[in-house]
Amino acid sequence: MKNDKIPLVAVVGPTASGKTAAGVIIAKEFGGEVVSADSMQIYKGMSIATAKPTVQEMQGVKHHLIDVLEPNTDFSVADYVSLAQNIIADITARGKLPIVVGGTGLYVNSLVDNITFDDTEKCPELRKELFDFAENNGAHALWEQLLQLDPDSAAAIHENNVNRVVRAIEVCKISGEKMSVRQLKSRENTSPYNSCIIGLNFRSRDALYERINKRVDVMVENGLLRETEEFFKRENVSTAAQAIGIKELKPYFDGEDTLENCVEKIKQETRRYAKRQLTWFRKRNDVNWIYLDDINLLNFNDEFTKILKITVAKSNILCYNYNM
Repeated sequence: MKNDKIPLVAVVGPTASGKTAAGVIIAKEFGGEVVSADSMQIYKGMSIATAKPTVQEMQGVKHHLIDVLEPNTDFSVADYVSLAQNIIADITARGKLPIVVGGTGLYVNSLVDNITFDDTEKCPELRKELFDFAENNGAHALWEQLLQLDPDSAAAIHENNVNRVVRAIEVCKISGEKMSVRQLKSRENTSPYNSCIIGLNFRSRDALYERINKRVDVMVENGLLRETEEFFKRENVSTAAQAIGIKELKPYFDGEDTLENCVEKIKQETRRYAKRQLTWFRKRNDVNWIYLDDINLLNFNDEFTKILKITVAKSNILCYNYNM
């Protein structure tokens, strides 16, 4: 029976797990292009804070949806899916393999599973009330409101993502139905993709955390302070300013805390984020997990490449057989 679905590879996992490198390896081996699934890398600037792949790391592989929006632009998961679908269609039409790479679980799931989005109209008065509440009482206090209304949505949305928290509360209050319930209903559509989802992880949590801590140190060495200082000079960047690595440095620039404490806060928040990412992706039963600490360090690159090739080939998403 002919499978008319679009072949798609997705590389997911926690921050600092090597997703960028994996995406490039797969793209070079199977003739593909990368579509980013990172909610912060889509914004211009913040290259260091969001660990955007460098030209050297891309190795000539075309990457989409990186550095395309100004930091003051509102951008929803529905916007992401619409853009990504169009890009994937173009990549496929040119005979190449689309490879979605990123750790924003909501983006990946919504795209791969063809989720439709809530059409509840916005209420300007309610939204202003909620944003004012967050401004006066803090993002966590607003998030606690969502926790009372819709615990499942609260578990999936970071408290600092005020826009999404506001939207989830708004949907609950206007429609009388939890956003999480509406999202479950939206999953009834058939996906147009024949997907191979690869998850990168470590069996040792300490190994992952060590990579995260080291990456933050490298970010600081590479100019994170200068980049963040320039970022805060811009106006109306509230959404992008929630990126980890940006917001934690504000107390330092405001003279309210030491650089050492703020850098440690970045590491702490990044570790927490990695934990949430893993929780999110483990809910899927179709992820092919690769544990990086199982790979021989003496021959890591060759073994990692071979495992990635085999995983994609065995998924049968491609129209030809790949022989190792």
